[in-house]
Formats: sequence, C-alpha cells, structure tokens
Amino acid sequence: MSLLQDQVAVVTGAGRGIGQAIALAFAGEGADIAAVDLKEEFCAETVGKVRALGRRAWAYGVDVSQAAAVEEMAGKILQDAGRVDILVNNAGITRDQLLMRMSETDWDAVLNINLKGAFLVTKAFCRSFIKQRSGRIINIASVIGLIGNAGQCNYAASKAGVIGLTKSVARELASRGVTANAIAPGFIQTAMTDKLTPEQKEAILKQVPLGVLGQPEDVARAALFLASPWAKYITGQVLAVDGGMVM
Repeated sequence: MSLLQDQVAVVTGAGRGIGQAIALAFAGEGADIAAVDLKEEFCAETVGKVRALGRRAWAYGVDVSQAAAVEEMAGKILQDAGRVDILVNNAGITRDQLLMRMSETDWDAVLNINLKGAFLVTKAFCRSFIKQRSGRIINIASVIGLIGNAGQCNYAASKAGVIGLTKSVARELASRGVTANAIAPGFIQTAMTDKLTPEQKEAILKQVPLGVLGQPEDVARAALFLASPWAKYITGQVLAVDGGMVM
C-alpha cells in the first residue's frame, strides 16, 4: 500500500515550485490533493497532474491572509473532500529591501502571507484534526528564519515566526495525535532563483557545502517523510533541507 493511501492533503502555494512538487509527491503515494493558491487558475496545472496520477484533486483560490476567506475555503475543502489528514502551509512571498529602506507595506505584506497565513489556515483546520484525533501539519519555513539575511528582515522574521508557531502548535495538539513540524529549505531552484545573475548564484553556492542548488523535489521528499507513518513519533522539529548551510 502507498504511504498516504486515500488520505487528503491541503497544500497552500500549490500552483508551482515547491508547493506543486509536494502535491505531486503526495499524490504519487496515494493522497488526494486540495491545491490552494491566490487564484484558482494558478492551480490548474497542479490539479491536472494530480488527476493524471489517478488521484482526486480540487483547486481553491484564496488570499491566506484574509481570515473570513480562509474559513470559507476550509469549509469548502471539508465538504468536497470529506476530511483532511495533512496540511502543508507553503504559501509565501518576498519583498526584499534593506531595513533602512523597507516600507511598512512590504513588511506587512510578507508577515501577513507568510506568518499570519500559516496561522489562519492551521486554525481553520484545527478543530477537524482534534475531532478525528489525527493529523499532520507541515510548515515550510526557511533557513533564512534560522540565520537571517541582509535585505530580508521581513522574510526572516516571518519564517522565524513560522518555526515558533510550529513548535507551539506541536505542543498544543500532541495529546490529540496531531504532529506539527517545519521544513527549512535552503536555496532551491525555483522561479525565484532563476532570476538571479550568474554572479549571485556563484555567491550563493559558496555558502552551500554540497555546492549545488536544491530542487523542489528535495523539499517534497522531506515533506512526504513527515506526512508518512515513518514520522509518527516526530513533532515540533525543524528539518533543514539546505545542502549543509546551517549544519
């Protein structure tokens, strides 16, 4: 039997990159996927690929920083899928700028999506997990939340907050059979890193002992492990998938 046979996973930021890779890895192990992104059409490719694997898939468009919209989305997912077994909070943005030049708008935008969004979506499914006395929550943080980075005060703060949120949720829900863990990716080859100049990539790779960028599938496999029965005794942890950056 597949690792996640007939389970239902919600993945935010599922339209591309790491979110899409996680959705496909889960579907490949038997899960049905509720794909969430800012707009429903952003999830069309992911949904098509999941269905091609023989699994059910649904697309939902929502701004995860908006409480009422998140609650409505959660209700629709539970109605459409019947239950939720796994939640992956992956939705995130960047608005990079040095602290002295960073606007309040850019600070708020990043904290609202990356941290408040994870809080709202987790809260929306919390009662369901508690009622069924099972569930896996996987939050996608970042090594930047562990070590900081010049020009990313907002992003670093949001991802450090995600780690704190994860540990607190893990303590609150452990008695109900629910685990909560975080993954801290390093530099992963996505649309974001594709925009870097060769010089910028070279500087980044000097920080990575393995000497290469990670792939979205590297993060997806870590998420699959944390969602699987193999990780039933792991909670409140942060798994760095970073080529050795923060060893």
